[in-house]
Amino acid sequence: MFIYSKTLQRPMNVSRRDPNMAMNILTAYGGPDGEAGAGTRYLTQRYAMPLKEGKAILTDVGTEELGHLEMVGELFTKLIDGATKDEMIAAGFDRFY
Repeated sequence: MFIYSKTLQRPMNVSRRDPNMAMNILTAYGGPDGEAGAGTRYLTQRYAMPLKEGKAILTDVGTEELGHLEMVGELFTKLIDGATKDEMIAAGFDRFY
């Protein structure tokens, strides 16, 4: 069972905006070794697991990985908060638009 809480388990303290760091953090979200991919891999692997206990562990780990998306997303948002268009272009975000 899941309980939704509007607070992060680990608070994200960012002292200043940094679009360059945000670009690096973006790979932790959905890059090849990012949280989205890791969560999906664990949740997909559970279907091939023959043991109930193994399936339960893979489900728990996959769900935890997907939960990290909220923390990475919050960090990313705080790093670009208040950034100007020119700062975003200089950091390389123009290729996404």
